[in-house]
Amino acid sequence: MSTEYRIVALEEHMVTAAVVDAWQKAEPRRRDLALSPSTLGESGRRLAEIGNERIAAMDAAGIDTQVLSLSAPGVQNLDPPDAVALQREVNDRLAETIRDRPDRFQAFATLATPAPEAAAAELERAVTGLGLSGAMVFGRTGDRHLDEPRFRPLLETAAALRAPLYLHPQSPPIAVREAYYSGLGDRLDAALATHGIGWHYDAGLELLRLILAGVFDRFPDLQVIVGHWGELMMFYLDRIDAALPELAGLDRPVSDYLRTNVFVTPSGILSQKYLRWAVETVGADRLLFAADYPFVPPATGARTFLDAAPLEPAERAAVGSANWERLRAGIRR
Repeated sequence: MSTEYRIVALEEHMVTAAVVDAWQKAEPRRRDLALSPSTLGESGRRLAEIGNERIAAMDAAGIDTQVLSLSAPGVQNLDPPDAVALQREVNDRLAETIRDRPDRFQAFATLATPAPEAAAAELERAVTGLGLSGAMVFGRTGDRHLDEPRFRPLLETAAALRAPLYLHPQSPPIAVREAYYSGLGDRLDAALATHGIGWHYDAGLELLRLILAGVFDRFPDLQVIVGHWGELMMFYLDRIDAALPELAGLDRPVSDYLRTNVFVTPSGILSQKYLRWAVETVGADRLLFAADYPFVPPATGARTFLDAAPLEPAERAAVGSANWERLRAGIRR
């Protein structure tokens, strides 16, 4: 690895056999479209491997450390008892992986949001007892949004611990998929509803809901990370700032919250154009790196991308790892 600056990649996924079994047993209406890529083929195989092959892929891309997280849809589509049992099992596995290779791995906790109180307690255990660095969550649990009062214990705990929550995309609700993303053929429908564009709209809307619902006003220490260069909503900030803050009763523009409570990653979309836009919009101090392993081809060069970026050396180091280490250092363990 280069000693000039380090690269920590934050959206790097894994699975366990027990979670895959639970996903496969879930009712069809609860099955996320991510089930197939998270369990089958080359991506499914790579997700299950946390060892030499993964480290070799990291070395090839110039990545020093992966922050591991359970692949979509996490445990948020499961019944509460199953989700609660699996969150503990996954987090213990992640902690064991970190103990074995602390130089190469960190991790976000998995949380059983179908049981919000249990999720809050597990976040505290994972951060203070296991050494994990926040959690990866999804905007909806069933038909419930993360900004709803029932999830207050989780958000309150994350803010108190200053433990960041990575807000990951998930498949749109079935009714939305049928209305907007169907009729083009099964494979294209699924791609359109997920990585093509659908789940980016979905995740961006969930972030916007958190802001408009006043979550960051109630919990100013809460920090949220979003991938894919802000999940589309960042590109409409001028329109959003003009239309929504007053109606929501906010005292400041939505764009202000992005610069105080939100960090943005590329999630493997290594576009210099998007990077320039993100720096202009939220500043280099709000950018982190993510490669989206194993869903983006592992040959993609993280260091090649950052080396070519139109950034000052200090900014390049900040995006590569320094911003993350600063955020991580603020966690109350």
